[in-house]
Amino acid sequence: MNKKKDILFVMNNLNVGGAEKALVSLLQVFDYEKYNVDLLLFKKEGLFLKQVPAQVNILPEPANYRYFDMPFVQVLKDNLWPWRWDLIYRRIQFKKMMQKAESPAEAEQLSWKPLSKTLKPLQKQYDVAIGFLEKNPNYFVVDKVKAEKKIGFIHNDYHALQMNSKIDNLYFKKLDYILTVSIECLNELKELFNHISDKFKLMRNISAVQTIRNLALVKIQEDLKKDFIISVGRLNSQKNYNLAIDAFHLLHKKGISFTWYILGEGPEEESLKKKVELLGLSEKVHFLGVKQNPYQYINRANVFLMTSHFEGDGIVVREAKILCKPIILTNFNTASSHITNNETGIIVDFDAEEIANAIEKLLKSKELRNQFEQNLANLDWSMSGETQKLYHLIEN
Repeated sequence: MNKKKDILFVMNNLNVGGAEKALVSLLQVFDYEKYNVDLLLFKKEGLFLKQVPAQVNILPEPANYRYFDMPFVQVLKDNLWPWRWDLIYRRIQFKKMMQKAESPAEAEQLSWKPLSKTLKPLQKQYDVAIGFLEKNPNYFVVDKVKAEKKIGFIHNDYHALQMNSKIDNLYFKKLDYILTVSIECLNELKELFNHISDKFKLMRNISAVQTIRNLALVKIQEDLKKDFIISVGRLNSQKNYNLAIDAFHLLHKKGISFTWYILGEGPEEESLKKKVELLGLSEKVHFLGVKQNPYQYINRANVFLMTSHFEGDGIVVREAKILCKPIILTNFNTASSHITNNETGIIVDFDAEEIANAIEKLLKSKELRNQFEQNLANLDWSMSGETQKLYHLIEN
């Protein structure tokens, strides 16, 4: 009998997000007859934590990571008395590095160096170590893990993230493979890092189709409107909710009846709520927060709306497709790989009036919605080939 291979996955946390959901979905279908799986989370938290299969061994958090995710005053309180001057110095360096950065993504890249100086390497030898997200998970696998093979992931549009490619180049050279989640993302990476283009491979994220459909049938306890539009995603600049609010404001001025529910939380929540209130939309636009089961809400909706600036694999779009919901997308980098315009949804420019017109069109035409739903119902959702891609890289 062949000995099981030891696999390590590294991730920041399991808070609500596309990559986090993709990791949990992958772990739920992983072959535990062949592989022992450890999971290292920098912070052992998140809505998806309870969904990790029992076969997965979740490792303790890296001991000092928390000091780089708390107010500096607290760092001083915790470390002055034990005289941990080195850690305090690294925390100061960490802050300075972040201030030098030209984007949030580059801030995380630059600050890895002082952070990493305080993290101990893992003692266990692995057959394969997998950083499941760009930046720190990939860097940890390179710097802190002993493994025969090392694999990284990029889950989003690399250019749109405003990453520092010089930093990543140093790490990508030390990874055996870097997986990404769409053909557009793959082509972009191969072009940017053409000297190591053979390392980049395509592996689309996994969606647990039957689980999604079963959860979608669970009854919602909240009192929702009969007809509504739904959006699901983190309340940040990438998701571009400000543009969507502008579109709904146009509909409001035209006297079009609508209800829009938003599932998610994030740094722009307060500013978005203020804008909704200022435009007189508070009775029509509702922020419902994060939901452990978003599928029951998507399933009840008439239309799914996403107005993102950019996306990678866009897992929530796929989930809306699995539930046969008519979809409106802005024309971001991978939009045309998610839906076929005027067959399974509508792709519009980054223009509030175009978005408003598409929403009005779908709300008023049940016949068009039915047509899109039927086309979506005919799609093939077999995804076993994606896990086989990963197994192939592990074994060969």
